[in-house]
Amino acid sequence: MEEKEFFLAVSERTGLTRQEAADLTRATLETLAHRLSAGEARDLALELPDGLKESVRRGTTDHVERFDYYETVRRVAERNMLKEEEADRGIRAVLAVLRDAISETGFHHLMSQLGADFSQAAESPA
Repeated sequence: MEEKEFFLAVSERTGLTRQEAADLTRATLETLAHRLSAGEARDLALELPDGLKESVRRGTTDHVERFDYYETVRRVAERNMLKEEEADRGIRAVLAVLRDAISETGFHHLMSQLGADFSQAAESPA
């Protein structure tokens, strides 16, 4: 899946403009990368288009941060000046599009590192 297709899919799921969807997608990927091991972040980046790889790389650190889904919502909302409900819907959309955009194995590994609250969000409609 190309970067523009990814943004369009998020836009269609959320009702945001394509630019807003792009900003939200980048913020979500960067925030999620804070929760991933360096190896998992690298594996995720390998399956993404170049522009999205960069978002994952920007969020990758030497240590894994531990925060829950709702802290992710708060961080993405703050960064994109969205209401938390909008950020929640957007993150769910990004997770749903990721499920379609990367391999099943890659998505399973991602969800196993993120945890049950992220898996539940990924299964809920955006």
